[in-house]
Amino acid sequence: MKDSVIVLSGGLDSTTLLHDYKERIALAVTFDYGSNHNAREIECARWQCAQLGIEHLVIPLKFMGEYFESSLLSGADAIPEGHYADDNMKSTVVPFRNGIMLSVACGLAESRGLKHVLIANHGGDHAIYPDCREGFVKAMSEAMREGTYDGVTIIAPYTNITKGEIAAIGKRIGVDYTHTYSCYKGGEHHCGKCGTCVERAEALAFAGIDIAE
Repeated sequence: MKDSVIVLSGGLDSTTLLHDYKERIALAVTFDYGSNHNAREIECARWQCAQLGIEHLVIPLKFMGEYFESSLLSGADAIPEGHYADDNMKSTVVPFRNGIMLSVACGLAESRGLKHVLIANHGGDHAIYPDCREGFVKAMSEAMREGTYDGVTIIAPYTNITKGEIAAIGKRIGVDYTHTYSCYKGGEHHCGKCGTCVERAEALAFAGIDIAE
C-alpha cells in the first residue's frame, strides 16, 4: 500500500530506504536548502526515483542557506576534515534542519492523504546531530500526529543501526550506490576527507561494496 512520503537526500542512507520501502512510497521529496552538495544530491535523487517510477519533488528552502549558520552552507573551504566523532564536525550541523524538512513533508503527506513520513536517520548521526536522535524523532512524530487530522507519523527504521548496516541492507536488495552522493564539499568527486566521506567509505567497506568514488 502506497501510504508514505520519503525525505530523500540522494545520499546512501535515504537512497537505501527508498529502495527498502519502495512498495509503500507514493512520493519522494528532496529539499534544496543551499548546502554545498545539494545539486549533486538532487541529481542522484532524481535518478533513483526515475528507476523506481516514484514521483519526485524538489522543494526550495532558500531561507536556510541565507539565514542559518553552518559550514555546510558556507562553501567547500569551510568544511572540516576528519571523522564524525571529532568535535570540529559540529560546525556541519544545520540548525533544526530535520525538524523543518519533516514539517514540510508532514504537510505534503496530509495533502496527499498519506499516513507516514519516512526518514533515514541512523545511529552514527546521534553524536553531533540532535535532530537525528531517537528522542527527537519520537517527539516530532507525536507532534505531527497531534497536529494533523489524519494522524501523520514518522517511520524511521534505521534510527538505531549503523551506516554500515544500512549499506549491507542496500547490498542485499541491489541498490546502485554509484548514483548516490554524500560529500559535504560538493565537488565532482567525493573528497574522501570530510566526515560524511569517511563514514561513507567505512560503511561501504563494512558491507563489502567496492565502487569508484
